[in-house]
Amino acid sequence: MGQAGCKGICLSLFDYKTEKYVIAKNKKVGLLYRLLQASILAYLVVWVFLVKKGYQDTDASLQSAVITKVKGVAFTNTSDLGERIWDVADYVVPAQGENVFFVVTNLIVTPNQRQNVCAENEGIPDGTCSKDSDCHPGEAVTAGNGVKTGRCLLKENSARGTCEIFAWCPVETSSRPVEPVLKEAEDFTIFIKNHIRFPKFNFSKSNVMDVKDRSFLKSCHFGPKNHYCPIFRLGSVIRWAGSDFQDIALEGGVIGINIEWNCDLDKAASECHPHYSFSRLDNKLSKSASSGYNFRFARYYRDAAGVEFRTLMKAYGIRFDVMVNGKGAFFCDLVLIYLIKKREFYRDRKYEEVRST
Repeated sequence: MGQAGCKGICLSLFDYKTEKYVIAKNKKVGLLYRLLQASILAYLVVWVFLVKKGYQDTDASLQSAVITKVKGVAFTNTSDLGERIWDVADYVVPAQGENVFFVVTNLIVTPNQRQNVCAENEGIPDGTCSKDSDCHPGEAVTAGNGVKTGRCLLKENSARGTCEIFAWCPVETSSRPVEPVLKEAEDFTIFIKNHIRFPKFNFSKSNVMDVKDRSFLKSCHFGPKNHYCPIFRLGSVIRWAGSDFQDIALEGGVIGINIEWNCDLDKAASECHPHYSFSRLDNKLSKSASSGYNFRFARYYRDAAGVEFRTLMKAYGIRFDVMVNGKGAFFCDLVLIYLIKKREFYRDRKYEEVRST
């Protein structure tokens, strides 16, 4: 490269360029230009601002803690248990009160079970037999109640019977409940305490009204005008979920309680309210063999001779799942700079003017 070329490059560094605009008076080109501008503006207004809410800073990482308590007392008088009072320690599982809990509404009781030999339940396919060789000693009955002893116990005047088993005898009856045992459970109350926090904005709140009067929670009930008393009548929750209490209490079911928090955090904390919805989560229309909700538990005792025996209970009831979700939002620069009264103050701080000297 020659000396003249290097000199030209050096001098070009000090050149100043400015754009030259040509105005074309053409209606077709002008219309196309304005349509393009309108499309961009519509995209910003509709999609960015209205749909995606681009003017907001949001926090969807909600942190939540749920505490539940059930209260109520029921009286029953059955042939298996006699006269009995049921309180919260008897019918709520687990006792510590979490976001998932179970309320017993019905029972099949098998009292005075002892470890002994007896006939397997007739409704267990693997427990049926016609001769001793069908009952292999030491083999557990599939989906049954015990271990085969090697004997086949034939029914009177029948060529078929069931295997003798070593188990907790007598075995549980296979009959289904006819009516709920704890009918009074419809009037039990459920207290649901929910603490939430949006870590991005360091904002916390509870769904319980912040009052010093301890008697408030002993007398209030949830209602359309009282969302900060989260004490719900159990029967009302079932009804709001679209079910009938007597129907779900018979063989059990699953109810979802959803707490939705949508908080506008640039406003006062009182603008952040919980919203509740209720739904039946299991298939209430299905009448299959797996419909309903139940589990078994036993209570163990010893007689005067020190021999252990137990009362087996197959508990039907309602499982409640408390689910919490939501998001918090702050208005961003669009509102701060252009819409509020002090917009000029914030605009001056954001866009500081730099003067050349």
